[in-house]
Amino acid sequence: MTANSIEMVDPSLASEVRIPEGPYRIAYLLNCYPAISHTFILREVTGLRAEGFEIECISVNQPDRTVQEMNEVEVHEYLSTYYLKSHGIWGALTAHLHGLLRPKAYFKGFIHALKYGSSDLKRTVFGIFYWTEALMVDRRLRALKINHLHVHFATAVANIALSLKAFSAVRLSITVHGPDEFYDVPGQKLIEKIQAANFLVCIGKYARSQLMRLSPISDWGKFHICPLGVDVAKFNPSIRVQEKRPFTILCVGRLTPAKGQHILLEACVALRDLGKDFRVVIIGTGPDEASLKQFIKDNQLNSRVEMMGAQNEVGVLDQLARSDVFVLPSFAEGIPVALMEAMAAGIPCISTRITGIPELIRDGLDGLLVAPSDVLELTEALAMLMEDEDMVREIGLAGRYRVIAEYNLQKNVSRLAQLFKREYI
Repeated sequence: MTANSIEMVDPSLASEVRIPEGPYRIAYLLNCYPAISHTFILREVTGLRAEGFEIECISVNQPDRTVQEMNEVEVHEYLSTYYLKSHGIWGALTAHLHGLLRPKAYFKGFIHALKYGSSDLKRTVFGIFYWTEALMVDRRLRALKINHLHVHFATAVANIALSLKAFSAVRLSITVHGPDEFYDVPGQKLIEKIQAANFLVCIGKYARSQLMRLSPISDWGKFHICPLGVDVAKFNPSIRVQEKRPFTILCVGRLTPAKGQHILLEACVALRDLGKDFRVVIIGTGPDEASLKQFIKDNQLNSRVEMMGAQNEVGVLDQLARSDVFVLPSFAEGIPVALMEAMAAGIPCISTRITGIPELIRDGLDGLLVAPSDVLELTEALAMLMEDEDMVREIGLAGRYRVIAEYNLQKNVSRLAQLFKREYI
């Protein structure tokens, strides 16, 4: 690949390269599938199948919900996914026995596992676990005659793929989101993963820039930008519920320090002290849940703030239809799908000037951006929207147009499909 290939894949380039006839067969290796916080992966998989791909999903862990909590598509994915941990010790032993049929490859993987932790015994043990899971993945790929493995996130699950590449000729691609992958480059073995991968998909320019920072120029041709996307028809402003209610602020995301929900609650205290009438709905679960609830109690916000816990797509759509503004005051993000969904629903969004978010939201045009951790600036942005219905309507409409143009699921899955086809062997 040339340096020019680092730009977003253009379908018109198809004629310039030899693209083999389908079917194109790829395995996706995932940590948890289907996962309530990663529905974009499910949409990507189903979208690629519509493009003519045969996708086999391999998940380390079982789904994070019961079957009764899944929709029909999720149930279908659950029933057709190969779960590594479900096969237990017997599955691991069987994979080792099959691996021994190819002793040279088997011991190459074993040596890689021993070197994984260097002098750290705990990390070496994890290296052996990753190698064992890699043997299970290898056995599955061989049974299905699949020679391309794709991984979302260059974090723990990609360690299995890295171990697999130590003894297998399988082609590997990784979608890099950031910023988690960039916090501990040695610990994540990110440079080794870049070297092992045949190509990497970057969800935006920020992610690509960080890979470039870590790589020689000769590797830059491996990095392809292909944004995530949402179904713009599903998140349609026409479904908004018309009802009398206070100005409603919605926040959707994992309850973790990185999402900055405590900053939103501090802004709520300031808005209340200014005499503003509003309510806040927070959707999500996570380690910050207890501290957020305690803050709400300590600051007498119970009548204004509702914490709804985790919600499926239907629940999120319902709250989007009842909200006036969407806030994500994050300290660290890639390019959040939750923001795309709110913008597609025609709701003005407020987020922070960090990492990849300015690629999605152009401040003052299709959303508002504030400094991370700045309670005053967030309070002022919310107060401004509360007082200006025209701005709410104009920014909401501009945000939807932005998503339609650049973050449309169907268009971006087609770009990804084109990339896979160009790289397919």
